[in-house]
Amino acid sequence: MHCVQNSLGAEFVPGFDTSRITRVFQKGSDREIDSYSALFDNGHRKSTGLSEYLREQRVGTVYLLGLATDYCVKFTALDARRLGFEVVVIEDGCRGVNLQPNDSANAIQSIREAGGHIMQSEQVLAQSDQAL
Repeated sequence: MHCVQNSLGAEFVPGFDTSRITRVFQKGSDREIDSYSALFDNGHRKSTGLSEYLREQRVGTVYLLGLATDYCVKFTALDARRLGFEVVVIEDGCRGVNLQPNDSANAIQSIREAGGHIMQSEQVLAQSDQAL
């Protein structure tokens, strides 16, 4: 088990600037079913509320990075695409579990096939600099 609610493993790392966080969405609240996606449990029985919130905020593009490429990032990206969001995975900000040697590469390919975009952090930063 990891990232158990109200445990040290679920806390933000010390020094992480949380001043711009307006909401935190919990996932994995049902012990009977895994929840890889930030949007739904694995059975798509329960929504976390994140997609509804993003729509309320008029967000059209979701940028993803984190752990693990081949699980949480992949399933969040695929769910977001199914819901009509543009998806950008910041690949160098992700790491995979890789139970099989190519799991992360296969996850990236699945995201691309679903219409997601794969970028490196330098590309994202360069785009944000241009937007300013």
